Amino acid sequence: MINWRGVAAQGPVVTYGLIGACCLLFVTGPVSGLNPAYGTGDALLAAQNTYFERWGVVPADLFGGAPRAALTPLTALFVHGSWLHLLGNMLFLYVFGAMTEERMGRVQFSLFYLGCGYLALLGYAAANAESEQTLVGASGAISGVLGAFLYLFPRARVTSLFPFLFFLPLRFPAWIVLLFWFALQWLAARGAGSGPGVAYLAHLLGFAIGFLFAWGRFRGAARVRISASATEGDSQP
Repeated sequence: MINWRGVAAQGPVVTYGLIGACCLLFVTGPVSGLNPAYGTGDALLAAQNTYFERWGVVPADLFGGAPRAALTPLTALFVHGSWLHLLGNMLFLYVFGAMTEERMGRVQFSLFYLGCGYLALLGYAAANAESEQTLVGASGAISGVLGAFLYLFPRARVTSLFPFLFFLPLRFPAWIVLLFWFALQWLAARGAGSGPGVAYLAHLLGFAIGFLFAWGRFRGAARVRISASATEGDSQP
């Protein structure tokens, strides 16, 4: 693999590391159901609830003055609620994270990822400050990656699978795919409440933060012209 300055690179180490960390924590945690240490039945359910409450974002706690809760918008980025939740998020991170990391550099991408995720979850919690529902997942951070990708590589060719087109693999410019994704999140957020479900507002916030960061950071830099191939699944981050 060659980086943007034409120097041999070792690949998107941070992207792969984030994927590995999320997968490892999920498999060894109580949610996967693969770790016998958490028991079965009611004991497993209790362990899962305790796990989410400890590491996830609870808006009422976050704005209630608990010092430990201030870290939960970071820890929640590595916690997922189901296999589908994990795999959907990791697919999007794998597809869009590698090129974004190589453009930004490892250190900047790491800080960018964590910052987007923290601010997205914080914004969602602020909008639902009295909610006691736990929020987990890397969706806000990955949405930030999508926003940055839209600015950095708008003409990159993305292979997408659309269920309403019988899952036919079709190639579109990234700007079409990502703006379509953003529109779906916006429509879903308008009909979503503050109860259990997908935190669409966190997706929108993360996407906007990521796009604005890339615009501000790379506005004066030479734009990279590349026809990149990627695969996007049907799952939402």
